[in-house]
Amino acid sequence: MDSLRILMIGAGAIGCFVGGRLASAGHAVTLVGRARTAAALQTRGLQLYAADGALELVPSVNAVASVQEAFPDTYDIAVLAVKSYDTATVLDLMAPLEALLPQAILSLQNGVGNEEQIAARFGPQRVLAGTTTAPVEVKEPGIVQVTKPNFAIGLADFPGGSQDAASNSLSPLLYSLSSSFSSAGLPTMVYDDAGSMKWSKLLMNMIGNATSAILAEPPGVTFADPRIADLEIDALREALRVMVAAGIRPLNVEKYPLRTLAPFLRWCPRPLLRTALHRVVGGARGGKMPSLFLDLEQRKRGSEVAWYNGAIVRKGVEVGVATPVNRLLTETVRQLAAEPQLRADWRGNFGQLAAAAAEEAGS
Repeated sequence: MDSLRILMIGAGAIGCFVGGRLASAGHAVTLVGRARTAAALQTRGLQLYAADGALELVPSVNAVASVQEAFPDTYDIAVLAVKSYDTATVLDLMAPLEALLPQAILSLQNGVGNEEQIAARFGPQRVLAGTTTAPVEVKEPGIVQVTKPNFAIGLADFPGGSQDAASNSLSPLLYSLSSSFSSAGLPTMVYDDAGSMKWSKLLMNMIGNATSAILAEPPGVTFADPRIADLEIDALREALRVMVAAGIRPLNVEKYPLRTLAPFLRWCPRPLLRTALHRVVGGARGGKMPSLFLDLEQRKRGSEVAWYNGAIVRKGVEVGVATPVNRLLTETVRQLAAEPQLRADWRGNFGQLAAAAAEEAGS
């Protein structure tokens, strides 16, 4: 597959960056975004900034303001790059066009649960799972920047999807996509287990995310407080217990040795783990606010916490593992998204969050 025809649904940070690099490499990319973003892309093209500040102009991206406008053109693959809370709405818009959609639909979304939604609507045989590492930010519509180097993509066949049961080998499409992405400057690895890939990325996404969103403080500050560090340890250990019960193994993803560190994270004495997490998370994120906070701050339509900590709660119910801390974090962030006037009571209120977690764990 030398040149791909790609329908990129979602013209935010990931959609624009991945779509832009693919377009620069000669693939035919159609970006579906909101009217303001589509207009900016049509007027001035796409501007990509690398982590070192180098600018790449991508004038060749086709931009439209709705999924319907992308047809009747044909595509080799559709890629979902919308926020998880928009997945159901996008699938509703795609449903009347099912006969025109490509056979492969790839989710490049954070969290756990998006692939399951796509599979429920269009069948698991059409679904590919994906992850991305390294943060990308939208400076303004059509202008995105990678804030750290080493952007990478993970791909895996979705269970019940295109895996060849006879040979037990993954679909050749995965390797074609991996080659195309890598040659476009998007290093890509194919994993043999979608669940392990997605849950390993979830572990990376959840650390320091919900607590910072609630307290409106960066991870470098929250992890300096032993009460919040312990709350984070409890949430992480709940996730790891759920994974063990569900038979999901953590993976070493890029430079993040999650499989190697899992026993340490589960059993290390708290004082040592507090210090290690403060150093690692504080150093990696420092004063940078995570995604769940940014969604609250920008008054987005929803919160992805239901696909982060909420996914741990749902799987915990399924496998019989209690997840009180993740349940508290999920419910609190969702409440703050629905009732932003309550945020002032939680800002910097470390004691209130620690007390709520202790009460939840004891109930």
